[in-house]
Amino acid sequence: MSDSAWSLHSRLKEDTIDIGDLPLCRVLVIKDAHYPWLLLVPRRPEIVEIIDLDEVEQAQLMTEISRAARALKEVTRCDKLNIAALGNLVPQLHVHIIARRSSDAAWPRPVWGVMPPLAHDAEEVQMFISALRRKIWLG
Repeated sequence: MSDSAWSLHSRLKEDTIDIGDLPLCRVLVIKDAHYPWLLLVPRRPEIVEIIDLDEVEQAQLMTEISRAARALKEVTRCDKLNIAALGNLVPQLHVHIIARRSSDAAWPRPVWGVMPPLAHDAEEVQMFISALRRKIWLG
């Protein structure tokens, strides 16, 4: 299926850094240095729920979530991964993969609304993205 009719929701575009595409999903980093936080957004138009994808795409989504989550865990050495598809504010299907530490600002609560986003240090976020790209695409 072509993704030519697909575009990233404006709110997601504003809140993220694009790091690349897997076969189904665009991989993004959330602009919040409090938490190492990825988003996977299937490049399919007008998809709101996981069940809106066909079964093959659902399986592909799970494969890509696992691949990105494994990479995030290896890069961050986090205590716990939070993986969620909520979409209450942004209807476009997107899956959050958040590396959590028992010492982070929101622990043990969910990260939403606990702290205002903290801008990334430009050099640190580039090193983080480079490490993630190596793990996600190479391995």
